[in-house]
Amino acid sequence: MDFLPFVLLLISAYLVGSIPFAIVSSYVFGLRDPRSYGSGNPGATNVLRSGNKAAAALTLAGDCLKGWLVVWITGALGFGAIAAALAGLAALIGHVFSVFLRFKGGKGVATALGVIMGLDLLIALASLGTWLLVALISRYSSAAALAAALVAPIATGFLSGSVPITLIVLTISAILIWRHATNIRRLLAGTEGKIGQGKGRKE
Repeated sequence: MDFLPFVLLLISAYLVGSIPFAIVSSYVFGLRDPRSYGSGNPGATNVLRSGNKAAAALTLAGDCLKGWLVVWITGALGFGAIAAALAGLAALIGHVFSVFLRFKGGKGVATALGVIMGLDLLIALASLGTWLLVALISRYSSAAALAAALVAPIATGFLSGSVPITLIVLTISAILIWRHATNIRRLLAGTEGKIGQGKGRKE
């Protein structure tokens, strides 16, 4: 693997991941900046609190697509699976520490899902299925995200058989769990907002 092209690839992946689709979709639909209400998180769940489901759907699709896209492009350029996983990790870091938002960003759930979709659709389905099941039972988006983050590296280990890729997915999951630290505290305290609650609730 040539070092310079790979470094340029990672930088490009980071920049793509930095695109804040929550801000973009809110602008397109004439909504307030999602950082100004609810949890203040620039993500699909908080955009949904605006009441505009189309804007939330666009945010979700955009955040997911950018994760998938960098993995797909990496493979299309002839890089291997490990390089693709690292590019996906760079995109997630871009989402969480967006250069366009002064190195602040979202929690990364949709982008992480997009990355995993690019790596292996079965692993993505296992993670998404976990999210849906926990969300339906608990109605906590954060609990669903945490459960999916725990399942993803386990599924990767079983289905990919690659230790490096499993470790990269484990790193992705660790970032997601870290970004949900305040949610974990609220879940333990019983004060976490549920899916469908309004602007005044925290994510």
